Amino acid sequence: MAFVDETMNAWVVDEPGPLPSSPIRWNLRPVPRQSTGELLVRVLACGVCRTDLHVVEGDLPVRTRGVVPGHEVVGEIVACDPANTGFDVGERVGVPWLRETCGHCEFCLRGKENLCPRSRYTGWDADGGYAEFLTVPAGYAYRLPGGYSDAELAPLLCAGLIGYRAWRRAEVPVGGVLGLYGFGASAHLTAQVAIASGARVHVLTRAARARELALDLGAASARAAADEPPEPLDSAVLFAPVGELVPVALAALRRGGTLAVAGIHLSDIPALDYHRHLFYERDLRSVTANTRADGLDFLRFAGQHRLRVTTTPYRLDRADAALRDLAADRVDGAAVLLPGG
Repeated sequence: MAFVDETMNAWVVDEPGPLPSSPIRWNLRPVPRQSTGELLVRVLACGVCRTDLHVVEGDLPVRTRGVVPGHEVVGEIVACDPANTGFDVGERVGVPWLRETCGHCEFCLRGKENLCPRSRYTGWDADGGYAEFLTVPAGYAYRLPGGYSDAELAPLLCAGLIGYRAWRRAEVPVGGVLGLYGFGASAHLTAQVAIASGARVHVLTRAARARELALDLGAASARAAADEPPEPLDSAVLFAPVGELVPVALAALRRGGTLAVAGIHLSDIPALDYHRHLFYERDLRSVTANTRADGLDFLRFAGQHRLRVTTTPYRLDRADAALRDLAADRVDGAAVLLPGG
């Protein structure tokens, strides 16, 4: 085991609420100790996800009082039992959102562990990566592809994974047309996966800088979120947590098209018109986390296809500023916290 101090710096959600009320504070906490089968990881980079914002502001119910947010973690193992974990001290690993499942319910046995009723999540049920150290069950940690920096890898561990899951749920036909509503950390990675797989991608988002990035990454068009795409869509993914865009996206689908909603939180959806939005066998689907199989597939894809990961770096002690910028759409690509710099 490498030397580890007894205390660490971490961000703690005291009482969830609007960001102006300062619901998250920076303080000293004991360094966690790993249990049997767990890894103790020194955080090298942690992505800032919109789900963190939902945890901090109380859009998601409190699971653990005083939790440390963050679930897109790249780190170095500083303590583990190789015989029980299959990992060694010094390895670089990824710590994702999905932390634990029961392994024996009907969903786990059917390969749908993301639907496990007893699933637990990093940065919500257990302390996450807005800190200098965290623990992770070894069975839920990922080995990471080479060719990427720590900061580039961090967004792959949720933004990339959930975008990949949503892309699969949208069932884009070979050579089909995909619409992406919202273009932040997840969508800018999903667009590259879809384009590399032969789809034509249209981006619809309110931020002008995001539209510029979309075109630079190869999107066929980029328009405002409520605009009509230049052609009917075979499939669409809604990344923006805005329920008002659900009927907009459904109306843009051709017959038999599928809309996948990627966020864990969504504002209320307006009333749908059956004939305009759902008839002709249009499908509306939600996306609930990802399975470990999704993660392995996506990280393998990222190792074979060099993804361009756009990041905006922040020092770990400025996580509150990163969350404010994310809420105000001031982040290009993905915000990433970097301890010590």
